[in-house]
Amino acid sequence: MAPTYKQRYYTPLEVEQHSSSKDLWVSFLGKVYNLTPLVEKHAGNILLKPILNVGGKDISHWFNTNGTNKSDFDPQIRTHIDAKTGCEVPYIPQGRFIHIPPPYPSASWANDFGTPWWKDESYCIGHLSTKTRKIRIINTLTSQEHTLEVCSEETLEEILNRFYKYNKHAGSYTWKYNGKNLTMTKTLEQNGVKDEDEEFYELNFNEEDWLPAIHVYFNDDLTEA
Repeated sequence: MAPTYKQRYYTPLEVEQHSSSKDLWVSFLGKVYNLTPLVEKHAGNILLKPILNVGGKDISHWFNTNGTNKSDFDPQIRTHIDAKTGCEVPYIPQGRFIHIPPPYPSASWANDFGTPWWKDESYCIGHLSTKTRKIRIINTLTSQEHTLEVCSEETLEEILNRFYKYNKHAGSYTWKYNGKNLTMTKTLEQNGVKDEDEEFYELNFNEEDWLPAIHVYFNDDLTEA
């Protein structure tokens, strides 16, 4: 049985698969957010429309990226100077959305909601991979082969957890590359499995024809189903 774990990194494709009002994720500034609870909380609110329109997408362009870093993460909505008032206001060409104040004073505006959703880390479920790559995993016991898209930041243990989808006994295998045992607490790159995408591009090679092959060898001690 696959162990329970918290996934740290997601591919853009994984985010893209959550694009409905019942299951809505977005990414921005390198993080992934599950906004499904926000959508449920504000169901029927017209201000949800811009958020619903970007389900499964990256919305980093909504934010000012200046000064944003991993140690001091404080996302700020982009702003501009309003031509009519001369005031600095949120730049929202996509339309006003939840927790953005109206452009002019309004008695209906309630600002007692606390932390705006884009700063609420309770919605954050992990990081968006800065670079994904594909690998082949070949089961030497069954000769089955699977191609996985993984995050370059992930350790082999995390990739193993992805592989449980295809083999519920994945934990009972030794993983090797070019005949050498892989260290499961290290990334592919740290294990010497180089990412050669750029080289293949320069040489006009189809990377799909040159995916690195990880061979897994059964250890003779099946994990419990």
